[in-house]
Amino acid sequence: MISVTAAIIKKNGLILAARRKVGLHLAGYWEFPGGKIENGETPEQCLQRELMEEFSVQCEIGEFVGESIFDYGHKTIRLLGYFVTHTGGTFQLTDHDDICWLAAEELPALQWAPADIALVKLLQNGDP
Repeated sequence: MISVTAAIIKKNGLILAARRKVGLHLAGYWEFPGGKIENGETPEQCLQRELMEEFSVQCEIGEFVGESIFDYGHKTIRLLGYFVTHTGGTFQLTDHDDICWLAAEELPALQWAPADIALVKLLQNGDP
């Protein structure tokens, strides 16, 4: 099982969604940005690193939202979602070709990566 983090970035009451660009696994699907936790790294450290690598932004990692375990057939993902506050930098896209900011109730309108769907449902239901 691969442990992966997901940043649920909130700003002005909206949540960031990012679409994976062509050429990457799950291209065209929307996700909460993040990435694989490296050896010796905490989920919080992973999110800070990944958000800098993928978007060139600094963030403060907040509370744990929940987890999703999804079997893609060739690999199983354990996705750990955290609330995140954007604290600096302008979003620059590297692994994504689009971002958007949505209210929690609007999230289901996007085509989400399967592992992210459980987190979308938590947010939509106001559980965290």
